[in-house]
Amino acid sequence: MSEAKKIYDLEKRTKQFGLEVRDFCRPFKKDIINSVYINQIIRSSSSIGANYIEANDNLGKNDLIMRIKICKKEAKETIYWLDFLIHENEAIKEKLAIEANELMLIFGSILRKLTNNN
Repeated sequence: MSEAKKIYDLEKRTKQFGLEVRDFCRPFKKDIINSVYINQIIRSSSSIGANYIEANDNLGKNDLIMRIKICKKEAKETIYWLDFLIHENEAIKEKLAIEANELMLIFGSILRKLTNNN
């Protein structure tokens, strides 16, 4: 995600990230190894936005904290799975890793604010 087009609405940003990871995975050869890695990264990257949307349903503070923890965990996991995929354009991969790291830091900050207000 380029700085000029940074999305500050976190629901939109996490959805956009999931879509960018999906598009990143499209050109990969669908062999037995890549299939496992692609499945993992698609699940973790799309789970960030799905859990953030659920966090916003306001089902109570404990549910909110749990969902934000999951968002942070899934962003971290996405970074992990990116290392397993060899892409012809490593710049795209690096851009996705940077965005996943930024999301992880954002959710970490939200989590600290939520848990420090007890």
